[in-house]
Amino acid sequence: MAVDIKGLGITGAEDPIDWTALTRYATEVMQRAYAPYSQYKVGAAGLVDDGRVVLGCNVENAAYGVALCAECGMVSALHATGGGRLIAVVCVNAEGALITPCGRCRQLLWENGGPTMQLQTTSGVRTMAELLPEQFDADDLGRV
Repeated sequence: MAVDIKGLGITGAEDPIDWTALTRYATEVMQRAYAPYSQYKVGAAGLVDDGRVVLGCNVENAAYGVALCAECGMVSALHATGGGRLIAVVCVNAEGALITPCGRCRQLLWENGGPTMQLQTTSGVRTMAELLPEQFDADDLGRV
């Protein structure tokens, strides 16, 4: 899901990141999560390099292995609404508290935001290079 951000606190990718607005978007979309098994709802909001905000929430399944993380939904929304690069991301739990993505989701964020993408974590704003220092990416696929 992409959000029309005109007048909502985020004006463009070149402007300072409005972490409060991103957190509000993540909290709002978290309320739409489908988590009947774990009751652990997650929302994610990402600022794209063209100024769009994309959202995702987790979607569980009775076959636990096919559940979708909020970050997966957000990245799907990124590509469904025109692509681009993520420059800032916030993830929250059901209480609206900041959470840091798991390793699988960090890899997904690396692929779609790169080393300079910023993530609001429980210990402050960190870059993907800090959170995933020995990442695997397209460069590794060409190595023998």
